[in-house]
Amino acid sequence: MSTALRSPRILTREVLAGLVVAMALIPEAISFSIIAGVDPRVGLFSSFVMAVSIAFIGGRPAMITAATGAIALVVAPLVRDHGLDYLIVAVILAGVFQIVLGLLGVAKLMRFIPRSVMVGFVNALAILIFSAQLPNLIGVPWLVYPLVVAGIAIMVVMPRLTRVVPAPLVAIVLITLAVVVTAIRVPTVGDEGALPKSLPQLFIVHVPIAWETLAIIAPFSLAMALVGLMESLMTAKLVDDITDTRSNKTRETLGQGAANILSGLFGGMGGCAMIGQTMINVKASGARTRISTFLAGVFLLILVVGLGDVVATIPMAALVAVMIMVSVGTFDWHSVRWSTLKRMPRSETIVMVATVIVVVLTNNLAIGVVVGVVVATVAFARRVAHLVTVERTLTTEDGVATARYAVNGELFFASSNDLTTQFDYADDPARVVIDMSESHVWDASTVAALDGITDKYERHGKTVSITGMNLASTAMHARLAGNLGGDH
Repeated sequence: MSTALRSPRILTREVLAGLVVAMALIPEAISFSIIAGVDPRVGLFSSFVMAVSIAFIGGRPAMITAATGAIALVVAPLVRDHGLDYLIVAVILAGVFQIVLGLLGVAKLMRFIPRSVMVGFVNALAILIFSAQLPNLIGVPWLVYPLVVAGIAIMVVMPRLTRVVPAPLVAIVLITLAVVVTAIRVPTVGDEGALPKSLPQLFIVHVPIAWETLAIIAPFSLAMALVGLMESLMTAKLVDDITDTRSNKTRETLGQGAANILSGLFGGMGGCAMIGQTMINVKASGARTRISTFLAGVFLLILVVGLGDVVATIPMAALVAVMIMVSVGTFDWHSVRWSTLKRMPRSETIVMVATVIVVVLTNNLAIGVVVGVVVATVAFARRVAHLVTVERTLTTEDGVATARYAVNGELFFASSNDLTTQFDYADDPARVVIDMSESHVWDASTVAALDGITDKYERHGKTVSITGMNLASTAMHARLAGNLGGDH
């Protein structure tokens, strides 16, 4: 960030990126407030507080955090049944949950999300961003369509001429001027809802301090915490890939929790990382530092409180054009090329498609990622289960006829289930050696399988020795063998 402060060119880029994001945040925050069933001020103030606070305490520079649709969907039933005060307490508790999860190291679980799930996440995100624009393109005056096309054309041509000013900002300004000068009637930001006229203030809640209150809000708070962290950490990973930099996911988790607590204290509805606005900031505008995130929040407050009448005149067509370009730029087109699909393992493609389908059907990125990880895990287990081989040789060792079995591969619950079927209990000689030097024991299921093999040979009056285990496998086998119970 110090480099940006010393460079007028970089600083200008960051400032203008923050301004573009602030403009794009306004209609989104208002829409999400409506979904949650609260006043537009609740979503706008939440976006301001979270954007400004995460700029200082978050772990991923240039990522935008504000009120989101995913959180709005989670809290809508709570607002409907119990009102705004319960929502505010739930937001604060969600922040506490996120801090606890951060201290427990939940961010480290991100390493277990496969690339195919990440590709599906990105593609589904692009589809959701595009589909979210459809209400602004259906049943509207016909003049909206040429305005949207003009906005897209500006953003396609502008980067070829200069990158000093973000193309989305140029498009928004020119489309707005065109509408104001020609006095044509098209939907504007002002049509989305009333903008606040005052600064956010500390919110005093009025809820009973009782276990019944906790029982009501806790499930919503936990859902908010999990959904918010999932989307935030996935977005952080996406920005890492785009910028070829690393971010502190644990710090981001703690920062999200603190930002939600602050949001609740100022009467906000809470939120998480905003993927669409983050893509505007990082990909469309080229921002890379916390300056853009901080200024997005500052400009948001200035625009809605100080320049509300001006902001209200911005045509929704200009913002729709920006989001369409973001969706096109976000989609991983390489992943759906026929040449790529032919080379990619079928299981990887299935995981990617499953993630996209679930996200689009549920309109929830977190659920899609969880399903994608589960499908990827099952596919991996099925693949690895077939990689274990058992080779039998009959030899004479120290003058004693011996059946030697060489086990090769990784042994865990999926691959060791049919291990017991690969031994010739009745026809083997009295001495049996199981060579484990080319395998590894990963879990109790494998130890139980080895116990079962040993017991079956003993019932045939034969002795079994297991050799060649590495240190980790030996330790697990010694600790669990004979202690797992069951009928072997």
